[in-house]
Amino acid sequence: MTQAPVLDVKELRTSFISSDGEIPAVDNISFAVNKGEILGIVGESGCGKSVTSLSIMKLIPQPPGKIVGGEILLNGEDLVPATEKRMRQIRGNDIAMIFQEPMTSLNPLFTIGNQLVEGIILHKKVSKKAAFKIGVEMLKLVGLPRAEQIMKEFPHQLSGGMRQRVMIAMALSCDPKLLIADEPTTALDVTIQAQILSLMKDLNKKLDTAIIMITHDLGVVAEVCQRVLVMYAGKVVEEASVSEIFKNPKHPYTIGLLQSVPDVREKKERLYSIPGNVPKPGTITTGCRFAARCDKVQERCLTEDPELYKQGDGHYVRCFLHASGGEI
Repeated sequence: MTQAPVLDVKELRTSFISSDGEIPAVDNISFAVNKGEILGIVGESGCGKSVTSLSIMKLIPQPPGKIVGGEILLNGEDLVPATEKRMRQIRGNDIAMIFQEPMTSLNPLFTIGNQLVEGIILHKKVSKKAAFKIGVEMLKLVGLPRAEQIMKEFPHQLSGGMRQRVMIAMALSCDPKLLIADEPTTALDVTIQAQILSLMKDLNKKLDTAIIMITHDLGVVAEVCQRVLVMYAGKVVEEASVSEIFKNPKHPYTIGLLQSVPDVREKKERLYSIPGNVPKPGTITTGCRFAARCDKVQERCLTEDPELYKQGDGHYVRCFLHASGGEI
């Protein structure tokens, strides 16, 4: 008997209401994350990656944002109709999130210890002394030296890499079943980035926590993920294992992303870039959303929206070029 996924997102639709009407930011996406799995979600800025993660956490600002359809099943419980009181119990306890910029995520007025201990007391219902001890252990787990001293320090006293490790310690302090990392290495230099990614892989192995890694960096995906979703303009355009995506990409957008990654083995005058820009959400209402930038565009791409077509075991692609592979 196969184990049920930790998270199962079904036909999720999240929109923002503006003076122009309803603008879809995430449009009918479905995916699942299994226990101990690291799933990558990649795409250019504005493709809906972060809105997807905020929808899962129910942190979309309302108004103007709203989850308008679909299900978000966490261990079988649908979070879409869940009350804010219930979500406060779930956040930190069952799902935790690491945000892009640790300096804005940590409160500058409170010590690291204050901020770590608060969440542990709230979710684990332990004494302040026990929570402090757990906090120190978590800082040690994420590889920070002099953990007890750091508990007494303020965020501005730590480097960017140390703050990011503190954020990971805070996220993991209540043993969440799912960790969402939204571009966790964006603001860090290359060596610290490598250390953080290595740390997340180690913690995934030790704690068997399922991780969703949201990034626009295919190098990060290759380094840590097992499976990847490629998103474009609010839709999933390709889904496959990481090895399959790198060896055998099918969607023209995925191929373009991979071609635009610099290769140190080749000397090129210019790096490849996909022509055009990501469309503003809601501007394309008919046809394939990638058609305007695609070098393989056909007549039907301008009027029909392709489905996700199956290309083999766990490999799906939203492109008419592969329609003969059979629809899901």
